[in-house]
Amino acid sequence: MEKEAGTGQPEERMHVTGYRELLAIIMALLALTGITVAVSYVHLGFFNVPIALFVASIKSSLVLLFFMHLKYEGRAIKISLLSTIAFLFVMISFIFWDVAFR
Repeated sequence: MEKEAGTGQPEERMHVTGYRELLAIIMALLALTGITVAVSYVHLGFFNVPIALFVASIKSSLVLLFFMHLKYEGRAIKISLLSTIAFLFVMISFIFWDVAFR
């Protein structure tokens, strides 16, 4: 991080997301919500839950990246998020494993 001239304080990087990009993200979130609702009315057997989790993970990724500005954060925050997601994946897979072998 560079020092701001004359103050000795680190310079903050600005990131401004344009309204057009935010509108595109909101439209994508609304479309994915529509897909989630549509899939809930279709009987896909075993695939209903994995598809719902996949769509939910895409929606949460969009919210995290653009509305919570994770896209502009440093490496430590990104590694922390990825390790949390990996832990969540392991816990959810344990649940599926437990249900499958009852």
